[in-house]
Amino acid sequence: LYDKLSGMTGTADTEAFEFQQIYGLEVVVIPTNKPMVRDDQTDLVYLTQAEKYRAIVEDAGDCVQRGQPVLVGTASIEVSELVSKMLEEAKIDHQVLNAKQHEREAQIVAEAGQRGAVTIATNMAGRGTDIKLRTGVAALGGLHVLAAERNESARIDRQLIGRCGRQGDPGSACAITSLDDDIFQRYCHPALLRLARSMTPSGSPCVPGWLARLIVAWTQRAAEMRGSGMRSQLLDMDEHLDNILAFS
Repeated sequence: LYDKLSGMTGTADTEAFEFQQIYGLEVVVIPTNKPMVRDDQTDLVYLTQAEKYRAIVEDAGDCVQRGQPVLVGTASIEVSELVSKMLEEAKIDHQVLNAKQHEREAQIVAEAGQRGAVTIATNMAGRGTDIKLRTGVAALGGLHVLAAERNESARIDRQLIGRCGRQGDPGSACAITSLDDDIFQRYCHPALLRLARSMTPSGSPCVPGWLARLIVAWTQRAAEMRGSGMRSQLLDMDEHLDNILAFS
């Protein structure tokens, strides 16, 4: 509908093909203002959700002992409340940021970069707000982001990870997931899931790193292709409808 179309976002690169194919838009990546020093760690994929949530609580507890602030990202209010309950049982002080606390959102985000702070946030809550590191936190490694699950779009994952390591600040990010998570059950090839369970060493709760990377990449790609196909089909139908209306 417009002669010129453009936009700016921090997460368009992963969708460059779709922007070009559907809208004829090229994605240009602008270098960061300061070098990126964030430590992006390999996914930890556990066999069960129970083991996954225990690992998240243990990782958060380790951060608290070091004084490093941690942000736990979840895809739903239900998961955020489940993680909150487990942290309470482990006697780990924390704040919960989801749609139920929108009136306190600014205050919670402002405190997320404090030494030893633990904050649980859904994907939408606090998005676009910069989390400032308080005094001494940079020396401890900066903000640590823990993703409690992978999303169907890599863009959403990058929005969460991008909350740390901004403007040259130190930081780290890790996704802790499980084969029981909805995204793997819906989109991962059953043969890959069987392979993961058979290849995991006896007594180990975690899938080997190389296999975890393969599973995550395959699953997310399958989910993104489905979403892209639906959007492309919707656009085609819209264009056909426009042509019909134009000749009616």
